[in-house]
Amino acid sequence: MNTNSHSKVPRKEKPEGALRRGWTTGACATAATKAALTALITGEFPDPVAILLPKGDAPHFALCYEAINNTGAVAGIIKDAGDDPDVTHGATIISTVRPLPPGSGIVFAAGEGVGTVTRAGLPIEVGEPAINPVPRQMMRDIVNEICDAHQMPADILITITVPDGEEIAKETWNPRLGIIGGISILGTTGVVHPFSCSAWIHSIHRGIDVARAAGLNHVIASTGSTSESAAQQHFDAPEIALLDMGDFAGGVLKYLRKHPVERLTISGGFAKMVKLAQGALDLHSARSQVDMKWLAELTAKQSGNDDHRAAILSANTAKEVFEIAQRADIDLASPVAKNALETVRDTLRDADVSADIMIVDRAGKIIAHEF
Repeated sequence: MNTNSHSKVPRKEKPEGALRRGWTTGACATAATKAALTALITGEFPDPVAILLPKGDAPHFALCYEAINNTGAVAGIIKDAGDDPDVTHGATIISTVRPLPPGSGIVFAAGEGVGTVTRAGLPIEVGEPAINPVPRQMMRDIVNEICDAHQMPADILITITVPDGEEIAKETWNPRLGIIGGISILGTTGVVHPFSCSAWIHSIHRGIDVARAAGLNHVIASTGSTSESAAQQHFDAPEIALLDMGDFAGGVLKYLRKHPVERLTISGGFAKMVKLAQGALDLHSARSQVDMKWLAELTAKQSGNDDHRAAILSANTAKEVFEIAQRADIDLASPVAKNALETVRDTLRDADVSADIMIVDRAGKIIAHEF
C-alpha cells in the first residue's frame, strides 16, 4: 500500500533551504478522532487538538470542521504535508465517531474517499478499510485512553472520510494495488519527511507483495510510463505485475533479495540504464550522474576505434551520446543493457530471481533486451 506522499509524480520541485516537515494522513485521522470522541463525551471540541506520535512528536492540529448530532460527533483536519511533494497535501481528513453496542470494541469503516482493500498481499485484510496498522493502533490507543478516563467502554465506530479522496487516489498506486474507492490512511511515524522518497519505495514493496500474493512469477519494474507500456505490451503482462520503479532500482532489488519472484524485468530509457550499468541504484539526476568517460570507453570498445571520444566527452547528455553512436552505426544500447544486468545480479546476490534488462527509446521502441 502506498504511503504518506501517496504521489507517483511530484507536485513541486525541492525548495531551497531548510525543509518543513508535515503530518501523515494517519496522524490527521488520529487527531480528528480524538477531537470527535472528546466532543461526543464532553460536548466540547479541543481546538487545536494535540496527539502523541510513535517517536515522541506531539503536534497540535487545528480543526477545520466540527459537528455533533444525535448519533455521533464529527471533526475534520486539513492535512499539511509540509514541503513534501504529496497529492494529499490540503486534503480534509474527517473522523466520525459513534457509540456501538456493548462488546463491539473499536471498529473502523471507510467513508467517502477512503479505499477498501480488494487484493491479498497488503498489511490489511481483504474487505477492510484501507487504514494501515499503525494509524489503526494510534486511533485505538487514543480511544482507549479517552474512554478509560471517562470510565466508559471503548465500543466505538470510527469512520474516516476524505472528500475528493477517490479522485486523489487516481494519482496514487492504490488502483493498481487493488485499493478501490479512495486513498489510504497511512504512516508509520506520523511524520512526513520532505523528499525522503520513503513513500515511493514503500509503494514498490507493496506492489511486490501484492504480485507475490496473487501468485505471479514475473514482475516488471519500469523507470517511466513509456518503458512500462513497451514492456507490458511485449510480455502481455497484467497491470498487477507492473512496478512503477521510477529512479529507485535499489528499492526494487533489495526488497526482492528477501521477497523473491521467479523473474524480474527492468525496463527503462537509455540514460537511466546507463546509470544502472555504471553501478548506481538511485537513478535520479540529483543523486547519480552519467559518466561520459565510461561511455566513451564503451563506445570505443564497440566500434574498435577511439574516433568518437572527443565528441562523447563534450556531450551534455546520455541521449546525445546515444545519437552520436547511432549516426556511426554503433550499437551502444546492448552493452549498456548487459552492464546494467550485471549491476542487477550483483545487487540481487543469491536471490532466486532471474533478471533481464530492457532499454526503450522515447518512441516506445525496444532497442535492447539482455537476459
